[in-house]
Amino acid sequence: MQRSRFQGFTLIELLVVIAVIGILMAMLMPAVQSVRESARRTDCASRIRQMAIATLAYEGARRHLPPGTHISGGNNINLALHCHILNFMEEDNVYKIIDFTVGYNHANNTAARDVQISSFLCPSNVDDLPLELGGRNNYYGNAGVQILHSGIPDTDPASPNYNMPRSDGIFFNGSRVRIRDITDGTSHTALFSERITGDGSNGVSTPRSDTYQPGTYPNTPDEALAHAKAIDTSDLSFQGYSNVGASWLRSYHSVNRYWHVEVPNGISAMFPPNRIFTTASSYHRGGVQMVCVDGSTHFVSDIIDLHIWRLIGSRNDGQIFTMEF
Repeated sequence: MQRSRFQGFTLIELLVVIAVIGILMAMLMPAVQSVRESARRTDCASRIRQMAIATLAYEGARRHLPPGTHISGGNNINLALHCHILNFMEEDNVYKIIDFTVGYNHANNTAARDVQISSFLCPSNVDDLPLELGGRNNYYGNAGVQILHSGIPDTDPASPNYNMPRSDGIFFNGSRVRIRDITDGTSHTALFSERITGDGSNGVSTPRSDTYQPGTYPNTPDEALAHAKAIDTSDLSFQGYSNVGASWLRSYHSVNRYWHVEVPNGISAMFPPNRIFTTASSYHRGGVQMVCVDGSTHFVSDIIDLHIWRLIGSRNDGQIFTMEF
């Protein structure tokens, strides 16, 4: 009787097959990741444009754009511009539970503060923040080029912020910017851009997300940027704020407003009292999403000319330029 013979792989052949599969996977994975990121970037552009459409709907109803910080009874209530557009973006249930007479951290606003609005999140963002901070936000309103946090100079001559330039952006404390105030044109002026959430700890330095505190008091955007770039970001003594991006309900420089002082994905810095620049940033390779006041979206390179980036941030500088990114 003839014995049946079973043919199979030798050990060497098996190892070769495994090696070939490994090489193919290594070649395919970057392509797969690239396709996924492209989809996320497209989704991000859609979300930031949705916010612009809601903001323009608010303007259509109120005849001015939302305030950077909510004012109630003549006082800053520390509620963000985002809370004003909720009922224009199918988030009316959240809008209805906000108490507009008290601050974001009041017990009356706990439920609203903890809600995560999906439209406020970039799909590419990585979240390292403590959960107790509340819902996150990646889409920040344009505060302009001038570095006053409030956007409004103090009226007391004894104040260090007396006679400082007013905000030239769209959102600042109690702002009520009208379309006609945007004299540079709605298609040439930024409305929102991105910022990644923070690492949640001043014991860790993350240059793209942290807000640093150089310990100086600059007078101009150029001085502020120079002072920020001069620090050693690995020195934890310069840490200023790391809970960047939460809660979306809070009106704060590191939660929902950004400045056009530095190009995207550059450093951010705070200079107490009341001087600041928060910089646009994202996890998209090479730049950030931005939407202009007219609702047009653009992917802006992080090597954009700083002068052009600043012109985009100002609503009324009077200079004409070509929107090429």
